[in-house]
Amino acid sequence: MERQEWNKIFFIRSVKEYDVTDNPCCVIHILCRRGSMSFRFQNVHYNIAAGDYVILTNMSLASGFSESDDYEGITMGLSEPFVLSIAIRNNYGIIGHLSLLQNPVMKLSPPDFRKCSSDMERLRERLADKTHLFREEMLGYLLMAHILDLYDIHARGQAPRPVPERTAKLLQQFVDMLYGGEYITHRDVPYYASRLCVTPHYLSEICRKASGKPATYWIDRFTLHEIANLLCQKELTLTDIADRLHFSSVSYFSRYVKKQTGLYPTAYRNNLWKKSGE
Repeated sequence: MERQEWNKIFFIRSVKEYDVTDNPCCVIHILCRRGSMSFRFQNVHYNIAAGDYVILTNMSLASGFSESDDYEGITMGLSEPFVLSIAIRNNYGIIGHLSLLQNPVMKLSPPDFRKCSSDMERLRERLADKTHLFREEMLGYLLMAHILDLYDIHARGQAPRPVPERTAKLLQQFVDMLYGGEYITHRDVPYYASRLCVTPHYLSEICRKASGKPATYWIDRFTLHEIANLLCQKELTLTDIADRLHFSSVSYFSRYVKKQTGLYPTAYRNNLWKKSGE
């Protein structure tokens, strides 16, 4: 099938066709219909099979995509601003977002698989209709219905964690700061709490209530992902990496990596190279 696209929604044959430099603010949805696929996200290796639904909230955190010869799936890209403009009526979005940063794969039951497949096929079909006078509104409502289906599927598999509107806004601002790279120079909770005008304890508590993890977990998660990316660049020494991430010394950098991964940087680097096939 030919690539179908609009500046807010697009469908591609394979996620390997996606260029993050062309579409830096997109969320990628993948429904595996047949065969299998593997990839790395946040330095964790995933294998998916038929009936799995993947939501990659930030493609810069994903790599190493590989598909089986019999793989068949639907890959949909969504403009993040367009998704936000739909204004889903509840605050479950930030809960789901944090959860998907921990594990981007949802295992679908047969009824949920049929529902998601139907939702995505309907969106793809209507995307091709460029003569519709209310195309943007029509696609927006179809997408909203699909997102609410995904919220329902995800929430049924999670312990309920209601989040007030103010809390959801604070969490979104915190996550946006991490996506913006502020963990490169700041890895302490008080810094983020100060920027958000709350106490460090309050920030950690709302993170824990929404995701089951404290604020430090998310700071370390983003930091470790960047460390892994830099360790994969053979030309960079440990001193180079420690300097880029503003660690006070190589020894402190080494202790940090050991604490997070159980391995010192050189051993962790060797493991990453083995997994990437280098």
